Amino acid sequence: MIELKPRLKEKYQQEIVPALMKEFGYENVMQVPKLEKICISQGVGGAVADKKLLESAMEEMTKIAGQKAVSTKSKKDISNFKLRKGMPIGARVTLRGERMLEFLDRLIASSLPRIRDFNGIKASGFDGRGNYTLGITEQIIFPEIDIDKVNRIGGMDITFVTSAATDKEAKALLTNYGIPFKK
Repeated sequence: MIELKPRLKEKYQQEIVPALMKEFGYENVMQVPKLEKICISQGVGGAVADKKLLESAMEEMTKIAGQKAVSTKSKKDISNFKLRKGMPIGARVTLRGERMLEFLDRLIASSLPRIRDFNGIKASGFDGRGNYTLGITEQIIFPEIDIDKVNRIGGMDITFVTSAATDKEAKALLTNYGIPFKK
């Protein structure tokens, strides 16, 4: 039986680690930052009135991530939005390991180029601790989503959690993976 390894796993070991060791002067391979997890989340504001919106959002997110999505619940009551504590209002998926690398590969190779008027992603989404958050306005950029079956176009947030200590190291890591930042 043939064992398949994600393309980005080999790229990390053979290209990214030596490049980052040279760039930042690490003495040990274990000092090199790595991608720990990718969190995908989507808020479904209309889920308060219509539960089917949340179900379809969770189904779409499951298709995109290749892993079952879970619903997120509200933390407090907000009367203006007719929201009660504990009501489901969003969906999220946390990817780790090989699923995370497969998703990143699909994101870079097929999804990001499908964005209209795409010329790179902003480098302003770093949080100061080496994590990067990217907002996507339409879920239909993913090839797994059938446009004819979408009942509501919605956006989502994708957070890349790295072991990098600084934003500069995290940006270098993500750039070496192939994420196209604006110049």
